Amino acid sequence: MYQDEYQEKSFAPVKVGEEYDVTIEGVGGKGDGIAKIKGFVLFIAGAKKGETVKIRVTKVFRNVGFAEVAGKSEGPAAEASEETSSVQPQPEAEEEKYEDSENF
Repeated sequence: MYQDEYQEKSFAPVKVGEEYDVTIEGVGGKGDGIAKIKGFVLFIAGAKKGETVKIRVTKVFRNVGFAEVAGKSEGPAAEASEETSSVQPQPEAEEEKYEDSENF
């Protein structure tokens, strides 16, 4: 039963080739931009924090995906923020937890 619940949560809501307008929420350790779609993390090469861009998904794994910048966002900025607004506070909390664990 637990395994069934876990599998549902690890379902990727994106597919290779799909395009989305997103706001880059952060930057990963290798310099890639980080955005989320329905809580699913995507790394976007060449994107900078705060940018709103159109992305094309290039690879999808169980818990993470990769995308490339396909151009400037054509949709209204509200669409991009709606996709990520429900999850924006969480990365900050995760970062704080991560920083706290380093101090121990």
